[in-house]
Parts: sequence; structure tokens; C-alpha cells
Amino acid sequence: MAAEDPSVSGVSGRYATALFELAGDERSIDAVRADLDRFDAMLADSADLKRLVRSPVFSADSQSKALAAVTLSDKNLDALKTALKSVTGKDVALNVKIDPSIIGGLVVKLGSRMVDSSLRTKLNSIKHAMKDQSTPSEPISIGLTPCWPTAPT
Repeated sequence: MAAEDPSVSGVSGRYATALFELAGDERSIDAVRADLDRFDAMLADSADLKRLVRSPVFSADSQSKALAAVTLSDKNLDALKTALKSVTGKDVALNVKIDPSIIGGLVVKLGSRMVDSSLRTKLNSIKHAMKDQSTPSEPISIGLTPCWPTAPT
């Protein structure tokens, strides 16, 4: 299996392995190879495309997007930047957007990683857990007697 090959590592290796496995499953390895050969030729013909693909202004690990329910204070922004720097080992360009729908907490995306500590996600998790624990014929026990009618016997 290609995933065990030590020369295939990191995000690009995972994408390459996934592409190869999907092409194999669909019996389209030759078509995918032809597409990759065309892309390689496009790279060879265009210095701009080559610069875009191989030398982005910011690497994925040096830029981060964050969602917050409210505007973050300078102290909170500095704490977030410090935490991201401790993960990446370098300063991170931080782009914070306000999204009141997350209710509270943060959603932070750094490269291919995402941490969602939003209140909206936590509430949805509780909601799904409660749905999994009960069925319509089974009342959720909260210390009250069910008030729906029972079937006649």
C-alpha cells in the first residue's frame, strides 16, 4: 500500500495516496495520469502558475483563519497568536471574522487543521447525544411523569 511508503508523507502524500486509491477503485489510473501529465506541462509552460503552486506568499502553516462570536480584545488576540506560534514555531498571520451564529468560543483553522470550540458545536453535540439516547416511545427521564395519553388496554 502506498500509505506505508516512507517517501509519501505529510498532507501532499495523503492527497497523492488518496488520489491513487480512488483512481484504482474507479479503474481510471491512466486517465488520472494523463490529467497530471497535462498539469505538469502547464506548470512547465507558465512561470506564473509555477510560482503560485510552488511558492505561495504564505505557507498553509503561517496563516490562520478564526471565527469568533464577538470582537476579540487585543489581549485575547495576542493569546491566540501566542498559542498558534507555539504550535507552528513561527509567527502566524491571523484573519479573524465575526460570526454571531457560533454563539461563543472560537473556530480556528490553521493549514489543514481545524479546532472548533464554539458553543454552537457543543450544543449540537449535546442535542445529537440526547437524540441517540431516546426514542419517541421512550420518554427522557427528568423526574416528571409523561403527559401524553397511553394506548387503551
